[in-house]
Amino acid sequence: QVQLVESGGGLVQAGGSLRLSCAASGRTFSSYAMGWFRQAPGKEREFVAAITSSSANTDYADSVKGRFTISRDNAKNTVYLQMNSLEPEDTALYYCAARMTYSRIVYYSAGRYDYWGQGTQVTVSS
Repeated sequence: QVQLVESGGGLVQAGGSLRLSCAASGRTFSSYAMGWFRQAPGKEREFVAAITSSSANTDYADSVKGRFTISRDNAKNTVYLQMNSLEPEDTALYYCAARMTYSRIVYYSAGRYDYWGQGTQVTVSS
């Protein structure tokens, strides 16, 4: 089992940047595929980015491609989401999620992930 704690959210002006972190407990972080999702008020949770356990593969939602970068440091049990050129439409509660697998498949569906953090709020003002 793994516990996830997100941090790094906040209020930023449009065009600004934030880096989210997700710290995982346990000694098997390197065996987990990780994902970032977000949920805006009144909307369903949506996929943002994902990375495989060895960082071999990553992928992004079309809405964030070219602006967001997912990465991980297995030695620090942490996954990151670097968010640049933020837009008001990026305002949401951001969650990280984990799935135990060594597969090189990128998982896009929230239902594929077994563990979730509590979320960190990102607010982008226009």
